[in-house]
Amino acid sequence: MANLNRRQFLQTLGLASAAGATLTFSQLSKAANARPHVVVVGGGFAGATAAKYLRYWSNAIDVTLVEGNATYYSPILSNLVLNNQRNLGQLSFNYNTLAQKYGVKVIQEWADSINAPNQSITLRNGAVLNYDRLIVAPGIQFMDVQGLDSNKIPHAWQAGAQTTLLQQQIAAMPAGGTFVMTIPAAPYRCPPGPYERACVVADWLRTNKPGSKVVVLDANPAITVEPTIFGNAFAQYGVQYVPNATLQSVDSDQKIAYTSAGEFKASVLNVIPPQRAGDLVTKSGLANVGGGRWAGVNPLSYESTAVPNIHILGDSQGTGQPKAGHIANAEAKVCADAILRLLAGQQPYAAPVTNSACYSPISSDTASWLTAVYAYDLASGTMKLVPESFGAAAAPSNKYYNRMFDWTTNLFNDTFA
Repeated sequence: MANLNRRQFLQTLGLASAAGATLTFSQLSKAANARPHVVVVGGGFAGATAAKYLRYWSNAIDVTLVEGNATYYSPILSNLVLNNQRNLGQLSFNYNTLAQKYGVKVIQEWADSINAPNQSITLRNGAVLNYDRLIVAPGIQFMDVQGLDSNKIPHAWQAGAQTTLLQQQIAAMPAGGTFVMTIPAAPYRCPPGPYERACVVADWLRTNKPGSKVVVLDANPAITVEPTIFGNAFAQYGVQYVPNATLQSVDSDQKIAYTSAGEFKASVLNVIPPQRAGDLVTKSGLANVGGGRWAGVNPLSYESTAVPNIHILGDSQGTGQPKAGHIANAEAKVCADAILRLLAGQQPYAAPVTNSACYSPISSDTASWLTAVYAYDLASGTMKLVPESFGAAAAPSNKYYNRMFDWTTNLFNDTFA
């Protein structure tokens, strides 16, 4: 797969479910007298895809999507807001199509608690929803960093107001200033994301803020993904890369990051904190792997290994697969297919595969890409990387920059349209 062409790369979106058979009402009615009800919490790439495909593959179940925000802002491509190549309006999505085209009931509210024995979920407004199966896809939650005030020092790792704040700070940065960003120890959302951000910002600063400097404080011992691509770009843009720099605390007023590698004062400080599973996962006793940070699941169905009839998808799951939008979309299809089979009294498909693929902007007009396939390994009961599936760009190019938008259009449509 190292020589993956454009069509093959875009088609990797379709590798997600590997099964996807439509189940009839007669099959499902064998499992329950009433229409089964699946509740999905979280409307990102994982939750929205799961809700859509549950209804797309079967009109014999009821699906309710619970999401507190009316609009979802895609983290994918959000680094291009920082250099004015995109705006948030171009990355915003609502749930009208899921409701109107697929029959998903959408409730704009926050999920508060899960009553697993009663198979019900209570919303912040007090409403109680009963479920036959529950999908929880709340994304990430940031861990505390001493002294960090995100209203002053943005993370911009959940797209929206934080992205706008960071873009405004960069635009107001004086020429000759210093942009300092921190990267948490893996795992974290979107492995290449911090490195692509450093490249995009450094490229913009050298044109618009002459004499400015970018410093990357990485808690990891080395660049975690595409090290040659990003390492070369850092050298070209004059980025100061500091590995093994674990963030210890922040002075949000003085814009100082205190790390194991020393203290760094910034004109603009971008702190990406360490991450864990969303609050609903942790407070419901579902975070049982990775030192209590992530949810253990059976990758055949993404059903929790701690609590039955609850499935965890996306950034909160702890299978070892990357935490990113494309693979969250893939996991959601595997999960939706498995739930339909389980509701029909069948077993989940025994050999699912998922695909992790992404393009990363390196400048205002160049990008790189990589892709890898994960397959279920019966012996270990885990999803394992298929070594021969790995493919990556040899160097960033304008061609890949243009193809990046084909990829995102495919992914956005597959999730929300």
